[in-house]
Amino acid sequence: MFDLLPVPAPWYIVGPLMGLVIAGMYAITNNHLGVSGAYVQFVDRARGRTIEVWRLWFLGGLILGAFAVAVLAESPQLGLGYGRLGELLPLGPLVGVLFLGGVLLGFGARWMGACTSGHGLSGCSTRSRGSFVATITFFATAVGATLLLHALTGGAL
Repeated sequence: MFDLLPVPAPWYIVGPLMGLVIAGMYAITNNHLGVSGAYVQFVDRARGRTIEVWRLWFLGGLILGAFAVAVLAESPQLGLGYGRLGELLPLGPLVGVLFLGGVLLGFGARWMGACTSGHGLSGCSTRSRGSFVATITFFATAVGATLLLHALTGGAL
């Protein structure tokens, strides 16, 4: 629909913009940016706890922004397709794998004190040793899991 919204957006545009957002957040509010922190604020709001409202706006903006790009750019991600994994697994096992992956991701994010974006963007930009270790672990685990799945499925995944 719009040639202005290439999917995915070029790294040389998104990277500097994200860097400016992270630096701006620290310069203006002295806050870090991360998705799991926004989700925790959403849950805290539901429990009646005091929250930082801007994090709810951030979470809502992520969801609405992703939806808008998917619709306006006619993104291939719009819908329920899960690529090769969705082709190889029937719906029941696929839902189970996605649910288990989500639970593990959420548990890991809370255990590590932030999500991948929180550690990789905000934590590393403040030179946090823990964030560097966490980010290296995320990448090494992703590469290892990909190689293992590739080997176990004979290249199907």
